[in-house]
Amino acid sequence: MRPITFWGLCVAGGAVLLAVACSAPQQAAPAAAAAKPAETAAVEFRTTATIKDIMDSVVDPSSDYLWDSVATIVTKKGTEERRPRTDEDWKQVRRRAIAMIEATNLLIMDGRLVAKAGEKSENPGIELGPDEIKAVIDSDRASFIKFAHGLHDAGMKALAAIDKKDADALSDAGETIDEACEQCHLKYWYPLNTPDVLKKGSVRKTS
Repeated sequence: MRPITFWGLCVAGGAVLLAVACSAPQQAAPAAAAAKPAETAAVEFRTTATIKDIMDSVVDPSSDYLWDSVATIVTKKGTEERRPRTDEDWKQVRRRAIAMIEATNLLIMDGRLVAKAGEKSENPGIELGPDEIKAVIDSDRASFIKFAHGLHDAGMKALAAIDKKDADALSDAGETIDEACEQCHLKYWYPLNTPDVLKKGSVRKTS
């Protein structure tokens, strides 16, 4: 009998490894197939808040905070140049920008109600009621999504300015946010016969 050489052991070992490798996928395949349905299952969102809730609770206070963070205040005592100065100031402004940006995604989620059942307009004749707003959105949902994306993009400009700690750029972004709010409100908030002066005077209050 010939002695078993080193190369003989290598060949034998390789054959065993090859056999194991070929048989492994057949054993693992059922487990992978079983996991696939869970990975591809649709996510069911729970749209608890209404569009009105999100506007009142997130978009309004967040946009107001951004607008007020850079301002020139003139009083009898003198002029105050308001702007973020410390790291904490910038952190707080950034939090509001993130909240407003992500709120635009919440607004356009399928199944989101405009308002709770029975809610009415706070200013009838000047502002559309929830049912009327819903009708306008449903008639042209693509435009509603486009306006929401416009506010998102305006918020991203503010976020870029915040990350650079550029107060002047943040002020410019605030004007872009204001315009995005106004364009959306003109279509979905006010009746067609509302005087422009009332529309423009209410934009920042309701954004």
